Amino acid sequence: MKSEKATIFQPERTPLGLTFLVLSGASIMCVASAVDPLRATNRVAGAPLFSWRIVSADGTPPMTTAGLPVAVEGRFDPALATDVLVVVGGFGTREQGTPALLAGIRRVARQARAVGGVEAGTWLVGRAGLLEGRAATTHWEDLEDFAAAFPGADVRPDRYVIDGPVFTTGGASPTFDLMLHLIRSRLGMAVALDVASVFIYDQARAATDAQPLVSLGRLDGYDPRLAQAIRLMEAHVDRPLTVGAIARRVGVTARTLETVFGRSIGETPGAYYLRLRLAAARRLVLDTREPMTAIAARTGFSSAAAFSRAFARAFGNPPASMRRA
Repeated sequence: MKSEKATIFQPERTPLGLTFLVLSGASIMCVASAVDPLRATNRVAGAPLFSWRIVSADGTPPMTTAGLPVAVEGRFDPALATDVLVVVGGFGTREQGTPALLAGIRRVARQARAVGGVEAGTWLVGRAGLLEGRAATTHWEDLEDFAAAFPGADVRPDRYVIDGPVFTTGGASPTFDLMLHLIRSRLGMAVALDVASVFIYDQARAATDAQPLVSLGRLDGYDPRLAQAIRLMEAHVDRPLTVGAIARRVGVTARTLETVFGRSIGETPGAYYLRLRLAAARRLVLDTREPMTAIAARTGFSSAAAFSRAFARAFGNPPASMRRA
């Protein structure tokens, strides 16, 4: 019988704690796709909205398929509280499900808000008995065997699947998609776009699209007028266009553009454009030694004073103070 809990995929700014159980044979890309979007979110938001620890079954660094070990905090301890447990596996994961490890996963699942399997980590989630009566996926190469191993699960060829408190993904790119979905669900579309932009990541497919897929453009799954407007903004950070000018280039009225942004992102075009420019300015403040006057000019502000005021309103500190800190 399913045990339903309040989903983690809903608007919520309460910090979320995750435990990543990484098994030897996992792909380094799956590990990075699961963890790095969270790190980028904290950086973009300027707040610790996600925390995580990485552990292994025996406390030693698991070896990835690339021959690179993953640093871990220690052994997987089911007694340690966590909001989310994510099992990341790859080659050989099917054979790593010892009775003690499976019992530990079941124990965590009883108290955690969600449990997930990344690529072959889904095998251990299934062997822990957490997929019975639920929809799930795994890497496309294993789908037939996976469906045979778990006849009580609704096995799908989707990129990722969320069914109540259990989520599963098919590989590295779908895992990145899932993490962006988590970020978008909790913090809004604008933050998710900022995180995707950190990695110059193109998300063009829905969760239910079949594997394998080619990504054709980050925003193509959304209103094409939104995509075109944001690309115009990105191309004119230093010399901002008016909302009216953007609307004319997109081929709509300013009122329609306001409606598109409000429906898709929850912000006005002007507010999003300002936030985009300030995010670019924040990167320059933190990652370069450029003078503030030069950063102000590069991000479309009329003066260093105007830039400093807008920056302080957005981030709580003037740019010079943030750089010194």
